[in-house]
Amino acid sequence: MADPRDRITLTGVRVHAHHGVYDFERETGQPFVIDVTAFVDLRAAAAGDDLARTVHYGELADAVVAAVERDPVDLIETVAERVAGVALAYPAVHEVEVTVHKPDAPIRVPFTDVAVTITRSRAVSAGARA
Repeated sequence: MADPRDRITLTGVRVHAHHGVYDFERETGQPFVIDVTAFVDLRAAAAGDDLARTVHYGELADAVVAAVERDPVDLIETVAERVAGVALAYPAVHEVEVTVHKPDAPIRVPFTDVAVTITRSRAVSAGARA
């Protein structure tokens, strides 16, 4: 059984992408900041000092950026689902938490950040695709 407390976290992955409801968001793009916590049982990797038994966080970061840069969508909720799917494609990942920040969202009041956070697990994701 995987230890649910073990995790690998990428915080503040910056991506310029063209998501949003408004035409100007899709035309000029804007920054998105992604946080990913991949829940992975790290005991075997640590015991054997074996990268193959964990998740290469550099490769995960590259895959996250590629997923966020892909075809534009309206909602950051959709971007978060896309990133969760990327993380869960790694066999060692049994659960993932993804936060998509949209710090330049078109809001008329002063704000620091807009973000969506989702948590997905392999069992729930597999059932949702069936």
